[in-house]
Amino acid sequence: MLSVDNMTVSFGGWNLFEDVSFLINARDRIGLVGKNGAGKSTMLKIICGEQIPTKGGVSKNGDCRIGYLPQVMRVADDTSLIKECNKAFAEFLELEQQIEILNHEISTRTDYESDEYEKLLIKLHEATEYYHTHGGDERDGQIERALLGLGFKRDDFDKPTSKFSGGWRMRIELAKLLLSNPTLLLLDEPTNHLDIESIQWLEEYLQGFTGGVVLISHDKAFLDNVTNRTIELTMGKAIDYKTSYSHYVELRKERRAQQIAAYENQQKLIEKTEDFIERFRYKPAKSNQVQSRVKQLEKLERLEVEDEDVARLNIRFPAAPRAGQVVVEAKDAGHSYDGKRVIFSDADFVVERGQKIALVGRNGEGKTTFVRAMLGEFEASMGIIKTGYNVHTGYFAQNQDDLMDGDFTIYDTLDQIAVGDIRTKLRDILGAFLFKGEDIDKKVKVLSGGERSRLAMARLMLEPYNLLVLDEPTNHMDMLSKEILKLALQKYDGTVVVISHDREFLDGLVDTVYEFRDGRVKQYLGGIYDFIRARKIDSINEIERKTVEPKPVEVKVEKPKEVKPVAKSEKVAKKPINSFKLKEMEGKIAELEAKVAEFEAKLTDPVQYSAEVLKEWEAAKEQLDAKMLEWLELNG
Repeated sequence: MLSVDNMTVSFGGWNLFEDVSFLINARDRIGLVGKNGAGKSTMLKIICGEQIPTKGGVSKNGDCRIGYLPQVMRVADDTSLIKECNKAFAEFLELEQQIEILNHEISTRTDYESDEYEKLLIKLHEATEYYHTHGGDERDGQIERALLGLGFKRDDFDKPTSKFSGGWRMRIELAKLLLSNPTLLLLDEPTNHLDIESIQWLEEYLQGFTGGVVLISHDKAFLDNVTNRTIELTMGKAIDYKTSYSHYVELRKERRAQQIAAYENQQKLIEKTEDFIERFRYKPAKSNQVQSRVKQLEKLERLEVEDEDVARLNIRFPAAPRAGQVVVEAKDAGHSYDGKRVIFSDADFVVERGQKIALVGRNGEGKTTFVRAMLGEFEASMGIIKTGYNVHTGYFAQNQDDLMDGDFTIYDTLDQIAVGDIRTKLRDILGAFLFKGEDIDKKVKVLSGGERSRLAMARLMLEPYNLLVLDEPTNHMDMLSKEILKLALQKYDGTVVVISHDREFLDGLVDTVYEFRDGRVKQYLGGIYDFIRARKIDSINEIERKTVEPKPVEVKVEKPKEVKPVAKSEKVAKKPINSFKLKEMEGKIAELEAKVAEFEAKLTDPVQYSAEVLKEWEAAKEQLDAKMLEWLELNG
């Protein structure tokens, strides 16, 4: 479908890529990975034609139609959502105009027997047939499915695009891209502004997509669920692994170990050869051998080993001051704007000291509104949302760009709010977040998204908090930074309220999930994958409730006389409890609980994490749930 041919990209005398080649085939699902600055986004821009390489190029067959989703969107503000999505069907829109013109011309002519009239009829027939056979009639249905899948509501369809936030605008562009029916999709961080349900919908869409996909993502679960091939950009080369992300990580470790061993062996050979040359350089009897070894060194292709990314965040949140038992309380709470549009209502829950909870749901359902009311930025219009006794809150806001002055330096950003002795430790704090040496004098406006996230997180280290409220903290963070932040939060002894769509980040971190959906807030006990499983069950139940029941048809069925159905209202006598079986079952439950805990420990360890461990954990959880049901039934 498409090939990258001996591509070189140079900037100011150094090569970003050098003689890179690889093929993209139909049905390929490629994860493009590499360190920050390795050139992943540049590669996508070159493939789609937005950027020209220094040497080499891209070849594609005639049927290759590329759809490209960049990280930064350029969205029109001159139309409605539904009309904007219709732009994806430019070919059909042109056909509709052509058919309308032909119909008008045919209806106004009277030369029914002329050749020109017959030609018009043939053109109309061909245009109409092409329109119907290529899916022109299905356009509205395709738009509706895409928009609903990406989290839009039918009420949004006629809303002006100017009314949507940046995250929703990105979804509009993604919807248009998917509807344009490309044969190759290039996606640069597509999950950054999607909620969990929309990410799952996109996963399912890409799994069934008939074309090829190349994507950049820091969402490990998304990569594992979508990709079957991984291309790593490293040291100006492209290393192709015919496998998904998690397996690539293991293979890369093995490859690096082999690379290091080969490099060390070559260095020993070079050292011995250079030593021989130096010792016998001026001895005529050895001149031929010396020259031979000099030529040997000149011809030798020197091996390189990529510098390991040893720069690691060294985060440890300050110990949390003791707060009251109730840290956050919501009682019959909700909020509406101007008393008209209700964002959410009937929120009724308590977050206790030391709990780590997640707020999830589609954008615009009230998660950030709830958090801002909790922080006292405004008073909820319904009920009560408040923090408890002696609660001191640290807040990581999603809109970091609005909260940091672009003209301040990294150091000044902390210095302007630091007080007391902590000011003497600002360089150490910045160093823990990988800002060292001259980096601290950079202005905020030149920082990447990941660097801004790290700087915002550094601000939370300036004083000890007992409640951390984090709104999408992992957006723009690379995988290593996310894993280290997650470990730091797991060790943190305070309370955590986190808004996130990153399943991998939330898994093993939170113990309760609150979903904001359709104006309500619902509690799900357990981790994020417990919530996802329960949510699927809820979705099935909702569908069943919405299904129109058929009118009852009277059917006579003869029942055996000995069978008597028991009405729900009747009391059923309890069976005597088998104490031996009960004890045996409790022992099995204890074993399964230990097994689940063991897998959970592995899943929170970046070294031991793998898709296989995740499958084993899910299997153990299912066994445990089944045994718990048996135990409940046995207890009557």
